[in-house]
Amino acid sequence: MENNQENLFEFIQLKELQEPVLILALDGWIDSSGIARSVKDSLLSKAQTHPIVKFNTDKLLDHRARRPILNLNNGVVENLEWPLIELSHIEGLEGPDACILHGPEPDHGWKIFAQAVTNICHDLAVSLVVGLGAYPAAVPHTRPTRLSCTASSSEMAKKLDFVTASVKVPAGLQAVIENEVSKTGIPSIGLWAQVPHYLSTGPYPPAAVELLEGLRSISGIYSQDLQLDRKALNTRSHLDQLIGSNEEHLTMIEKLELAYDQLNSPDESLPSGDDLAEELQNFLRSQEEN
Repeated sequence: MENNQENLFEFIQLKELQEPVLILALDGWIDSSGIARSVKDSLLSKAQTHPIVKFNTDKLLDHRARRPILNLNNGVVENLEWPLIELSHIEGLEGPDACILHGPEPDHGWKIFAQAVTNICHDLAVSLVVGLGAYPAAVPHTRPTRLSCTASSSEMAKKLDFVTASVKVPAGLQAVIENEVSKTGIPSIGLWAQVPHYLSTGPYPPAAVELLEGLRSISGIYSQDLQLDRKALNTRSHLDQLIGSNEEHLTMIEKLELAYDQLNSPDESLPSGDDLAEELQNFLRSQEEN
């Protein structure tokens, strides 16, 4: 272990797992509608988690940006809840052994952190690393959620039945980890759900359902979430009712459907969706609260 990683993390317990899959689900960067967070919460709610590694957040987080939570009871300080970054074993899911790296995305020390995670992956004999995310796209809610991917090699990208692209975009820490582990021979995949751009700041369960299915298809890890399935069906039904009464909205959706069906890249001829966004987001937030 390199000296600059000293005191960066500690093993709580070193589980003997059979070539586990590591899921990256750090809070932070690109996660439209909180889709990756919804998938993480779904996985954790259906299984038991056992911390394997705990990271030193004093070295990784700006606590002025992520302050600890002070619990008061009638004016008496009961405790402080500090933000945690942990790598945990998820026990009880279908498929291979699964681990998850969760917590806030570090504010600094990215290279050191990624190197530490890579070393831990080799200690645990991790067989695959999968990062989860979501981004807004000019796609309609009336079509299945499309998944895109980033892969550690062109050979792997060709094997995956997901959308790929050639672009330059700012990277999150999960992409740094995926790149670092792939250099040492561990295959890595970034799995992304495309969220309708006019719904990208409110909850959108259909994308979470599809991202869970994508995780199962590439890793074998699965956890059925009937509640999430119901939310997805209800969301689609309510959106259809809301949009069906407005001719302009229907026209916009039809243009998005045409581009989706023809697999065309979005261009300036597509509507922005701004006229729909606020109304639909408020509607979906009210549904989530209920």
